[in-house]
Amino acid sequence: MSLRRLGIIGCGGIAELVLSTLADNLSAPLAQVSVLASERSMDKAQSLLDRLGGRLADTSSVHGDIAGLLADRLDTVAECASHSAVRDYGAAILEAGCDFVVISIGALADDNLRMQLTNAARRGGSKLVLPPGAVGGVDALAAARLSGLESVVYSGRKPPKAWKGSPAEKLLALDTLAAPAIFFEGSARQAASEYPFNANVAATLALAGLGLDATQVRLIADPGISRNVHEVAVRSGCGDFTVRLEGRPSPSNPKTSLMAGYSVARDLINRAGPMVI
Repeated sequence: MSLRRLGIIGCGGIAELVLSTLADNLSAPLAQVSVLASERSMDKAQSLLDRLGGRLADTSSVHGDIAGLLADRLDTVAECASHSAVRDYGAAILEAGCDFVVISIGALADDNLRMQLTNAARRGGSKLVLPPGAVGGVDALAAARLSGLESVVYSGRKPPKAWKGSPAEKLLALDTLAAPAIFFEGSARQAASEYPFNANVAATLALAGLGLDATQVRLIADPGISRNVHEVAVRSGCGDFTVRLEGRPSPSNPKTSLMAGYSVARDLINRAGPMVI
């Protein structure tokens, strides 16, 4: 589907990065950009759209409810908000015939929600799209799956402050940590459930590869680093490989890698242009 009419859920750091990147890189403005924002964020969303203006889209609008957003006859809606946004709005978007690009992929660790959304996509003739987000090598992993996967192990290493607000606070003294500490080892399903704002990557890799229960995850707090480090080790029938990516944290949220926003922007640019890469 060619992208001309875009919806965005959220107006935080990821949404701003996505829309600014589109304005800077599209060969021509979109016909319409619509933003779904909370009541307290509607002025912020309107200010962002006003600032980007005609570089981004011919017309734009801000809505406080999903019905208003979908009334703008959108081609694609990109979620740049939270797991709850995926749960609350995903089915309605897909049933309306809009492709739904999800960055909070950890929400899909819920089997019932994932089935609900895939069924809604079938009914609406739309696509549930899962961009790589903060990690690299997802294309290679998905290809290797076709040859047979033996093991997929993901290690997520972040500065201690990036784990604040998560269960790691009860396991480690994050403010005084002097050496790297592994505080979680388990399945991708467990990681995505227990660390929803930090382990979207685990769910992405699991859905591309061995599944949520067979994909192994290791989470590490490391006071010796300033970036979020993602490592994926894969053994498969067509080859073995390891990918390491050091992502710069988002200035607005150290739990989120900047790469996640650019991953969404890449998908949308591909949809709007004549070539996909």
